[in-house]
Amino acid sequence: MRAAVLLVALLAAGCAQIAQAPLTGPSPAPPATVDLVLIDKSDRTLTLYSASRSISRFTGLQYGDAPQGHKQFEGDERTPEGRYTIDNRNPRSAYHLSLHISYPNAADRAFAEGQGRSAGGEIFIHGQPNALADADRGARIAGDWTDGCIALSNREIEALWQLVADGTPVEIRP
Repeated sequence: MRAAVLLVALLAAGCAQIAQAPLTGPSPAPPATVDLVLIDKSDRTLTLYSASRSISRFTGLQYGDAPQGHKQFEGDERTPEGRYTIDNRNPRSAYHLSLHISYPNAADRAFAEGQGRSAGGEIFIHGQPNALADADRGARIAGDWTDGCIALSNREIEALWQLVADGTPVEIRP
């Protein structure tokens, strides 16, 4: 009987400590739903919006070797301008992680075809090349080096990967 009373007292004391444990604060809010990715080529910024409010910004974007102007043809090394969407992602990219931009749209294809050329494609927002030493510690290739894609650091593309869903609109401004 004495053992049973001791067991009940210990259990009650344990419960009292749990009930009186200090709170560590509220649970973190779930991440905001990104409803627009805005890329400003001249400012070299990528801004994420949720409900018309800026929630995150990345700077120092890297583009194709010919960053001025809208991409018109395959191989021109320009980054497109206009409205597109993130339409798929590649976790096995040669550039850490990559989010595919839906370039070319119908107008891009029509223009290129009217000139007897291909509009190209395979435009991504991606990280640094997998072979780049120290890329996971922030190293980047200097300058503009892609074939028309938009490059970030590996840490930045990891953050973007988590925040941006497939189907999110992308607006790329000159």
